[in-house]
Amino acid sequence: MSKNIEHSFSNIISINPYKNSYINGISDFLSELDSPEYKKDQFIISCLNSQGFINAQIAITKNIPEEDLLDAISNKAYEDLALDQALEYQVQYIENFNSLDGENRYFNVFIVNPQTVEETFSHVVDELKYIDVITPTPLLLKSLYSKEIIEDSGLHCFVYFQENDTFITLYNEKEFLYTKSLKYSFVEMHERFCELYGERVSYEDFMDFLSTQNLKDTTSDYKKYILKLYREIFANVNDILTYVKRAFEINKVDHLYIGSQISTQIKLNEIVEVELGIKASNFEFDYGYEYGDVYVDQVHALMHLYTTLPESERYECNFTTFLRPPKFIQRESGKIIALSVASLIIAFAYPVTYWSMTYAKTLQHELLQQEYKEVHNIRVTREATIKSKQADKDKVLKLLNQEIAEYEEKKATLIKIHEVKVNYPMKAKLSSMLIKDLNQFNIKLSSLSYREDENVKNFILSLVSSKDKDTTQLVEYLTKTYEGKFKFSLEEISFEEESEKYVSELKVIIL
Repeated sequence: MSKNIEHSFSNIISINPYKNSYINGISDFLSELDSPEYKKDQFIISCLNSQGFINAQIAITKNIPEEDLLDAISNKAYEDLALDQALEYQVQYIENFNSLDGENRYFNVFIVNPQTVEETFSHVVDELKYIDVITPTPLLLKSLYSKEIIEDSGLHCFVYFQENDTFITLYNEKEFLYTKSLKYSFVEMHERFCELYGERVSYEDFMDFLSTQNLKDTTSDYKKYILKLYREIFANVNDILTYVKRAFEINKVDHLYIGSQISTQIKLNEIVEVELGIKASNFEFDYGYEYGDVYVDQVHALMHLYTTLPESERYECNFTTFLRPPKFIQRESGKIIALSVASLIIAFAYPVTYWSMTYAKTLQHELLQQEYKEVHNIRVTREATIKSKQADKDKVLKLLNQEIAEYEEKKATLIKIHEVKVNYPMKAKLSSMLIKDLNQFNIKLSSLSYREDENVKNFILSLVSSKDKDTTQLVEYLTKTYEGKFKFSLEEISFEEESEKYVSELKVIIL
């Protein structure tokens, strides 16, 4: 690739494959293309959103020589990230020079499944035939520092909303540090907004509100739920920033840049400053290009800015598999033609039937081999999905069982507390009331017991009186006084000659 791309080609085309949008750049002027055409002398650049690649930091011992570095990083990535050994991922990296580790080198590794690239860009290649550069979107932000559009150092956070993806990226001291996809693309935001709002709102109306309404001035009933949605998003952003600061031992975020794929009247930077307490600005920079009256997606502008940088000032992570056609003799078609000519020459020396059968078998083998690769990739992808879903299911079941156990434990505790608070005071109050009635009839209480039989609550009072008549009068009085509340039963009254007293057992059943 030329060190000065913009001077090597007549024009530059940037592509957003997720929206099928094309921006043409000639000199310092950018304009939208409705129907791009294949040309040999144009440079084509595109990018992968944060859902299209895996990003991780990997440590490699400094003893590994440079020629073996890629193999060592690839092997470590497969091991640390548990990648499918059956798939041949594309692995590229940038080195993190901020580490002070004396034994290891640290690399930010970007891993892409070639199948993802094929599916994402196949419709683009059908029209333009090739793509020179496909780079992860977060790495385009390096251009802002290389061009000194952002001159300050420190920890900077970038949040950018797009239709199919929203990413958060952090740069520390002007170097890439971390990136992650937020589950709040415009499509996902629309679904969440409908949940909060309580009824279905069309996607077009939702996007129209975001692009035309200022939350300070609008009287729409959407305002309350839009604010609630953004607070939810920024709570998620805050969790990520907390993790990054802890993981990389960083004290604070110095600045946050926030923007979106569409022009919006909502002051997102003001909401960030209120919700997160971080100084914030709009993700809208002066790239030195002329746009006319058309709003240009910032990612498109970053791609064009990337092409103006020398190789030493940009991150070189290129995942394109759609290279420019090589010279004729190096093309597959050229090889086939050359092979055909050679085959014709050989045909004069070998029987025609032998040549025909050999060619047919070779072609059949290649077709079956290609079919096998496609079926194998589908099988591996589905197995990985099933494995992931099963792991999620096991995790959820484990959490459910824990919650059930905690619920049963709390339930048992509450039952015990209820019995202590309700039954004990009730027993004391009842005992006091009955003893008071005993005193009225000159009857003494020798003992009192309580028990429950099959949810029937019983008091047993052992009575002592001088006259048996006093006991019968007591029972008659209690039966009339507490009718409907208690049931009283007295089986017999015995006379003890030694003490010359009448004793009996009065059973009290609480109704």
